[in-house]
Amino acid sequence: MSRLNLDDFSDLIERPDSGIRRAAEERRERLVVPAGALGRLDELAEWLSAAQAEVPARAVGRPRAVLFAGDHGVARLGVSAREYGTAHELVRAVLEGERPVAVLARAEGVPVRIVDAGLDCDEGLLPEEVVRHRVRRGCGNIGSEDALTVEEAERAVRLGMAVADEEADSGTDLVVLGDLSVGGTTAAAVLVAALCGTDASVVTGRGGVRIDDLAWMRKCAAVRDALRRARPVLGDQLELLAAVGGADLAAMTGFLLQSSVRRMPVILDGVVSAACGMVAQRAAFRSPDWWLAGQLSGEPAQAKALDRLAMVPLLDHGVTVGEGAGAMLALPLVRAAARLAAELPERTAEPAAAE
Repeated sequence: MSRLNLDDFSDLIERPDSGIRRAAEERRERLVVPAGALGRLDELAEWLSAAQAEVPARAVGRPRAVLFAGDHGVARLGVSAREYGTAHELVRAVLEGERPVAVLARAEGVPVRIVDAGLDCDEGLLPEEVVRHRVRRGCGNIGSEDALTVEEAERAVRLGMAVADEEADSGTDLVVLGDLSVGGTTAAAVLVAALCGTDASVVTGRGGVRIDDLAWMRKCAAVRDALRRARPVLGDQLELLAAVGGADLAAMTGFLLQSSVRRMPVILDGVVSAACGMVAQRAAFRSPDWWLAGQLSGEPAQAKALDRLAMVPLLDHGVTVGEGAGAMLALPLVRAAARLAAELPERTAEPAAAE
Protein backbone atom coordinates (compact mmCIF):
# COMPACT_ATOMS: atom_id res chain seq x y z
CA MET A 1 0.00 0.00 0.00
CA SER A 2 1.41 3.40 -1.00
CA ARG A 3 1.86 6.03 1.67
CA LEU A 4 -1.20 8.17 2.33
CA ASN A 5 -0.91 11.76 1.10
CA LEU A 6 -3.35 13.98 2.97
CA ASP A 7 -3.05 16.66 0.27
CA ASP A 8 -5.04 14.33 -2.00
CA PHE A 9 -8.14 15.19 0.05
CA SER A 10 -8.11 18.65 -1.52
CA ASP A 11 -9.39 17.11 -4.76
CA LEU A 12 -11.94 14.89 -3.01
CA ILE A 13 -13.74 17.46 -0.86
CA GLU A 14 -16.29 19.82 -2.38
CA ARG A 15 -18.02 22.72 -0.70
CA PRO A 16 -21.66 22.34 0.42
CA ASP A 17 -24.01 23.22 -2.46
CA SER A 18 -24.06 27.02 -2.83
CA GLY A 19 -27.15 26.88 -5.06
CA ILE A 20 -29.04 25.00 -2.38
CA ARG A 21 -27.90 27.54 0.20
CA ARG A 22 -29.21 30.42 -1.94
CA ALA A 23 -32.54 28.61 -2.30
CA ALA A 24 -32.68 28.18 1.48
CA GLU A 25 -31.96 31.88 1.96
CA GLU A 26 -34.72 32.81 -0.51
CA ARG A 27 -37.18 30.53 1.26
CA ARG A 28 -36.21 32.09 4.58
CA GLU A 29 -37.22 35.49 3.21
CA ARG A 30 -40.74 34.14 2.63
CA LEU A 31 -41.35 32.76 6.15
CA VAL A 32 -43.86 34.39 8.50
CA VAL A 33 -41.12 35.29 10.98
CA PRO A 34 -39.10 38.25 9.68
CA ALA A 35 -35.60 37.51 8.44
CA GLY A 36 -33.07 38.10 11.19
CA ALA A 37 -35.55 37.57 14.01
CA LEU A 38 -34.13 34.10 14.71
CA GLY A 39 -30.51 35.27 14.76
CA ARG A 40 -27.92 32.57 14.08
CA LEU A 41 -30.61 29.92 13.80
CA ASP A 42 -31.29 31.20 10.28
CA GLU A 43 -27.62 30.82 9.36
CA LEU A 44 -27.54 27.34 10.89
CA ALA A 45 -30.57 26.21 8.91
CA GLU A 46 -29.08 27.50 5.67
CA TRP A 47 -25.75 25.79 6.39
CA LEU A 48 -27.57 22.54 7.14
CA SER A 49 -29.64 22.82 3.95
CA ALA A 50 -26.47 23.17 1.90
CA ALA A 51 -24.85 20.23 3.68
CA GLN A 52 -27.92 18.04 3.19
CA ALA A 53 -28.64 19.38 -0.32
CA GLU A 54 -32.28 19.84 0.69
CA VAL A 55 -34.60 22.85 1.08
CA PRO A 56 -35.85 23.19 3.69
CA ALA A 57 -33.31 21.40 5.88
CA ARG A 58 -34.61 18.11 7.19
CA ALA A 59 -34.62 17.36 10.90
CA VAL A 60 -31.41 15.92 12.37
CA GLY A 61 -32.72 12.44 13.02
CA ARG A 62 -29.65 10.26 13.49
CA PRO A 63 -26.88 12.16 15.25
CA ARG A 64 -24.02 10.32 16.90
CA ALA A 65 -21.32 11.31 19.38
CA VAL A 66 -17.92 9.96 18.34
CA LEU A 67 -15.13 10.24 20.93
CA PHE A 68 -11.53 9.30 20.19
CA ALA A 69 -9.49 8.18 23.21
CA GLY A 70 -5.78 8.13 23.95
CA ASP A 71 -3.04 8.66 26.52
CA HIS A 72 -0.27 11.15 25.76
CA GLY A 73 3.21 10.48 27.10
CA VAL A 74 3.75 14.18 27.76
CA ALA A 75 1.38 13.80 30.74
CA ARG A 76 4.27 12.08 32.53
CA LEU A 77 5.82 15.55 32.88
CA GLY A 78 3.05 16.73 35.18
CA VAL A 79 1.32 18.94 32.60
CA SER A 80 -2.15 17.57 33.32
CA ALA A 81 -4.37 17.35 36.39
CA ARG A 82 -4.81 13.67 35.55
CA GLU A 83 -2.04 11.10 35.70
CA TYR A 84 -0.70 9.46 32.57
CA GLY A 85 -2.45 6.20 31.74
CA THR A 86 -5.79 7.09 33.33
CA ALA A 87 -7.75 8.05 30.22
CA HIS A 88 -9.39 4.62 30.32
CA GLU A 89 -11.09 5.71 33.55
CA LEU A 90 -12.79 8.53 31.61
CA VAL A 91 -13.84 6.03 28.97
CA ARG A 92 -15.32 3.71 31.57
CA ALA A 93 -17.18 6.59 33.22
CA VAL A 94 -18.72 7.62 29.88
CA LEU A 95 -19.75 4.04 29.18
CA GLU A 96 -21.41 3.90 32.59
CA GLY A 97 -23.24 7.17 31.95
CA GLU A 98 -21.40 9.10 34.65
CA ARG A 99 -19.75 11.90 32.62
CA PRO A 100 -21.40 15.11 31.34
CA VAL A 101 -21.30 14.04 27.70
CA ALA A 102 -23.06 10.78 28.59
CA VAL A 103 -25.79 12.58 30.54
CA LEU A 104 -26.37 15.10 27.75
CA ALA A 105 -26.34 12.44 25.06
CA ARG A 106 -28.88 10.40 26.98
CA ALA A 107 -31.15 13.44 27.26
CA GLU A 108 -30.89 14.05 23.51
CA GLY A 109 -31.28 10.38 22.59
CA VAL A 110 -27.83 10.34 20.96
CA PRO A 111 -25.77 7.14 20.93
CA VAL A 112 -22.12 7.53 21.96
CA ARG A 113 -19.32 5.70 20.18
CA ILE A 114 -15.85 5.58 21.76
CA VAL A 115 -12.83 4.65 19.67
CA ASP A 116 -9.62 3.65 21.47
CA ALA A 117 -6.86 4.95 19.22
CA GLY A 118 -4.06 4.98 21.78
CA LEU A 119 -5.06 4.23 25.37
CA ASP A 120 -2.33 2.90 27.64
CA CYS A 121 -4.24 0.23 29.50
CA ASP A 122 -4.99 -3.47 29.37
CA GLU A 123 -7.47 -4.12 26.59
CA GLY A 124 -9.45 -6.34 28.94
CA LEU A 125 -10.46 -3.30 31.01
CA LEU A 126 -12.81 -2.04 28.29
CA PRO A 127 -15.33 -3.57 25.88
CA GLU A 128 -13.96 -5.11 22.71
CA GLU A 129 -15.87 -2.69 20.46
CA VAL A 130 -13.95 0.18 22.10
CA VAL A 131 -10.40 -1.25 21.98
CA ARG A 132 -10.47 -3.28 18.77
CA HIS A 133 -9.05 -0.49 16.58
CA ARG A 134 -6.19 0.57 18.88
CA VAL A 135 -3.17 1.76 16.88
CA ARG A 136 -0.69 1.47 19.74
CA ARG A 137 -0.59 1.57 23.51
CA GLY A 138 -0.07 5.20 24.55
CA CYS A 139 2.26 7.54 22.68
CA GLY A 140 5.68 9.08 23.09
CA ASN A 141 6.45 12.09 25.27
CA ILE A 142 6.40 14.88 22.67
CA GLY A 143 8.57 17.02 24.92
CA SER A 144 11.53 14.79 24.06
CA GLU A 145 10.48 12.26 21.38
CA ASP A 146 7.99 11.68 18.60
CA ALA A 147 4.48 10.71 19.57
CA LEU A 148 4.27 8.03 16.86
CA THR A 149 6.16 6.63 13.94
CA VAL A 150 4.99 7.90 10.55
CA GLU A 151 3.58 4.43 9.86
CA GLU A 152 1.55 4.55 13.09
CA ALA A 153 0.31 8.05 12.23
CA GLU A 154 -0.90 6.76 8.88
CA ARG A 155 -2.66 3.83 10.53
CA ALA A 156 -4.37 6.25 12.91
CA VAL A 157 -5.50 8.56 10.11
CA ARG A 158 -6.85 5.57 8.19
CA LEU A 159 -8.66 4.45 11.36
CA GLY A 160 -10.41 7.82 11.55
CA MET A 161 -11.32 7.59 7.87
CA ALA A 162 -12.78 4.12 8.38
CA VAL A 163 -14.86 5.27 11.36
CA ALA A 164 -16.23 8.18 9.29
CA ASP A 165 -17.17 5.77 6.50
CA GLU A 166 -18.88 3.45 8.96
CA GLU A 167 -20.91 6.31 10.39
CA ALA A 168 -21.90 7.70 7.00
CA ASP A 169 -22.81 4.23 5.72
CA SER A 170 -24.98 3.58 8.80
CA GLY A 171 -27.05 6.71 8.19
CA THR A 172 -25.53 9.07 10.77
CA ASP A 173 -26.56 12.55 9.64
CA LEU A 174 -24.51 14.67 12.08
CA VAL A 175 -21.56 13.90 14.36
CA VAL A 176 -20.70 15.42 17.72
CA LEU A 177 -16.93 15.01 17.85
CA GLY A 178 -14.87 14.90 21.04
CA ASP A 179 -11.88 13.33 22.77
CA LEU A 180 -11.21 11.38 25.93
CA SER A 181 -7.54 11.94 26.60
CA VAL A 182 -4.92 12.73 29.20
CA GLY A 183 -2.35 15.20 27.88
CA GLY A 184 -4.33 15.83 24.72
CA THR A 185 -4.60 19.59 25.21
CA THR A 186 -0.79 19.82 25.32
CA ALA A 187 -0.45 18.07 21.97
CA ALA A 188 -3.24 20.25 20.58
CA ALA A 189 -1.47 23.41 21.75
CA VAL A 190 1.70 22.32 19.95
CA LEU A 191 -0.17 21.73 16.69
CA VAL A 192 -1.88 25.12 16.88
CA ALA A 193 1.32 26.96 17.79
CA ALA A 194 3.22 25.28 14.97
CA LEU A 195 0.54 25.96 12.35
CA CYS A 196 0.00 29.56 13.50
CA GLY A 197 3.67 30.38 14.02
CA THR A 198 2.99 31.30 17.65
CA ASP A 199 5.03 31.04 20.84
CA ALA A 200 4.17 28.39 23.42
CA SER A 201 2.96 30.81 26.10
CA VAL A 202 0.30 32.22 23.73
CA VAL A 203 -1.44 28.87 23.23
CA THR A 204 -0.90 27.04 26.51
CA GLY A 205 -4.04 26.82 28.61
CA ARG A 206 -5.04 25.23 31.90
CA GLY A 207 -6.72 22.10 30.51
CA GLY A 208 -10.16 20.66 31.13
CA VAL A 209 -9.43 20.04 34.82
CA ARG A 210 -7.62 23.27 35.74
CA ILE A 211 -3.91 23.02 36.56
CA ASP A 212 -1.97 25.27 38.92
CA ASP A 213 0.72 27.76 37.94
CA LEU A 214 3.60 25.32 38.36
CA ALA A 215 1.94 22.72 36.13
CA TRP A 216 1.16 25.45 33.60
CA MET A 217 4.84 26.38 33.45
CA ARG A 218 5.77 22.73 32.91
CA LYS A 219 3.16 22.57 30.16
CA CYS A 220 4.60 25.70 28.48
CA ALA A 221 8.07 24.15 28.57
CA ALA A 222 6.78 20.91 27.05
CA VAL A 223 4.99 22.79 24.27
CA ARG A 224 8.12 24.84 23.58
CA ASP A 225 10.29 21.73 23.41
CA ALA A 226 7.84 19.95 21.12
CA LEU A 227 7.68 22.94 18.79
CA ARG A 228 11.37 22.53 18.00
CA ARG A 229 10.56 19.21 16.34
CA ALA A 230 7.21 20.24 14.89
CA ARG A 231 8.42 23.21 12.84
CA PRO A 232 10.78 21.29 10.53
CA VAL A 233 7.95 18.93 9.43
CA LEU A 234 5.20 21.48 8.86
CA GLY A 235 5.16 20.66 5.15
CA ASP A 236 3.94 17.09 5.75
CA GLN A 237 0.78 16.59 7.80
CA LEU A 238 1.49 12.92 8.52
CA GLU A 239 4.98 13.68 9.80
CA LEU A 240 3.58 16.52 11.89
CA LEU A 241 0.97 14.25 13.51
CA ALA A 242 3.64 11.62 14.11
CA ALA A 243 6.02 14.11 15.69
CA VAL A 244 3.69 15.97 18.05
CA GLY A 245 0.17 14.59 17.70
CA GLY A 246 -0.76 11.15 18.93
CA ALA A 247 -2.95 8.32 17.70
CA ASP A 248 -6.20 9.92 18.85
CA LEU A 249 -5.40 13.28 17.22
CA ALA A 250 -4.29 11.62 13.99
CA ALA A 251 -7.47 9.54 13.95
CA MET A 252 -9.62 12.65 14.54
CA THR A 253 -7.88 14.38 11.64
CA GLY A 254 -8.63 11.45 9.35
CA PHE A 255 -12.20 11.38 10.62
CA LEU A 256 -12.71 15.08 9.85
CA LEU A 257 -11.29 14.79 6.36
CA GLN A 258 -13.30 11.70 5.42
CA SER A 259 -16.48 13.13 6.98
CA SER A 260 -16.11 16.08 4.62
CA VAL A 261 -15.61 13.72 1.69
CA ARG A 262 -18.80 11.91 2.69
CA ARG A 263 -20.69 15.22 3.18
CA MET A 264 -21.41 14.38 6.83
CA PRO A 265 -21.65 17.49 9.08
CA VAL A 266 -19.61 17.58 12.29
CA ILE A 267 -19.83 19.70 15.44
CA LEU A 268 -16.38 20.31 16.93
CA ASP A 269 -15.99 20.39 20.70
CA GLY A 270 -12.86 21.92 22.21
CA VAL A 271 -9.20 22.59 21.58
CA VAL A 272 -8.30 19.04 20.52
CA SER A 273 -10.88 18.82 17.72
CA ALA A 274 -10.07 22.40 16.67
CA ALA A 275 -6.36 21.57 16.42
CA CYS A 276 -7.15 18.51 14.32
CA GLY A 277 -9.36 20.74 12.21
CA MET A 278 -6.38 23.00 11.52
CA VAL A 279 -4.32 20.04 10.31
CA ALA A 280 -7.21 18.90 8.12
CA GLN A 281 -7.69 22.41 6.75
CA ARG A 282 -4.02 22.51 5.77
CA ALA A 283 -4.57 19.35 3.73
CA ALA A 284 -7.95 20.35 2.23
CA PHE A 285 -8.98 23.99 2.52
CA ARG A 286 -12.66 23.28 1.84
CA SER A 287 -13.05 20.74 4.66
CA PRO A 288 -14.04 23.25 7.41
CA ASP A 289 -17.16 24.15 5.41
CA TRP A 290 -18.65 20.90 6.73
CA TRP A 291 -18.06 21.66 10.42
CA LEU A 292 -19.54 23.81 13.17
CA ALA A 293 -17.75 25.03 16.28
CA GLY A 294 -19.93 23.96 19.17
CA GLN A 295 -18.53 26.02 22.01
CA LEU A 296 -15.70 28.22 23.24
CA SER A 297 -13.81 26.31 25.91
CA GLY A 298 -11.53 29.07 27.18
CA GLU A 299 -8.37 27.35 25.93
CA PRO A 300 -6.26 29.99 24.13
CA ALA A 301 -5.17 27.49 21.49
CA GLN A 302 -8.79 26.80 20.60
CA ALA A 303 -9.50 30.51 20.12
CA LYS A 304 -6.51 30.82 17.78
CA ALA A 305 -7.51 27.69 15.86
CA LEU A 306 -11.11 28.81 15.39
CA ASP A 307 -9.90 32.21 14.20
CA ARG A 308 -7.71 30.49 11.61
CA LEU A 309 -10.64 28.25 10.62
CA ALA A 310 -12.93 31.32 10.38
CA MET A 311 -15.45 29.64 12.69
CA VAL A 312 -17.61 31.36 15.32
CA PRO A 313 -18.66 29.06 18.20
CA LEU A 314 -22.36 28.59 18.81
CA LEU A 315 -22.01 28.75 22.60
CA ASP A 316 -19.78 30.38 25.20
CA HIS A 317 -20.82 29.07 28.60
CA GLY A 318 -17.38 28.46 30.10
CA VAL A 319 -17.66 24.68 29.72
CA THR A 320 -14.10 23.34 30.08
CA VAL A 321 -14.78 19.66 30.75
CA GLY A 322 -14.15 18.59 27.15
CA GLU A 323 -15.14 15.02 26.17
CA GLY A 324 -17.63 16.36 23.60
CA ALA A 325 -19.89 17.92 26.25
CA GLY A 326 -19.74 21.44 24.84
CA ALA A 327 -20.46 20.24 21.31
CA MET A 328 -23.34 18.15 22.65
CA LEU A 329 -24.81 21.28 24.23
CA ALA A 330 -24.84 22.88 20.78
CA LEU A 331 -26.73 20.02 19.16
CA PRO A 332 -30.21 21.19 20.31
CA LEU A 333 -29.57 24.54 18.59
CA VAL A 334 -28.83 22.80 15.30
CA ARG A 335 -31.90 20.63 15.66
CA ALA A 336 -34.05 23.67 16.50
CA ALA A 337 -32.76 25.54 13.46
CA ALA A 338 -33.68 22.66 11.17
CA ARG A 339 -37.17 22.30 12.63
CA LEU A 340 -37.91 26.01 12.45
CA ALA A 341 -36.81 26.16 8.83
CA ALA A 342 -38.93 23.13 7.91
CA GLU A 343 -42.07 23.82 9.94
CA LEU A 344 -42.58 27.59 9.96
CA PRO A 345 -45.11 28.47 7.24
CA GLU A 346 -44.47 30.87 4.41
CA ARG A 347 -46.35 34.15 4.28
CA THR A 348 -49.65 34.15 2.47
CA ALA A 349 -49.49 36.16 -0.72
CA GLU A 350 -51.18 39.54 -0.46
CA PRO A 351 -54.46 39.67 -2.49
CA ALA A 352 -54.22 41.69 -5.65
CA ALA A 353 -55.78 45.17 -5.39
CA ALA A 354 -59.11 45.61 -7.19
CA GLU A 355 -58.93 47.70 -10.36
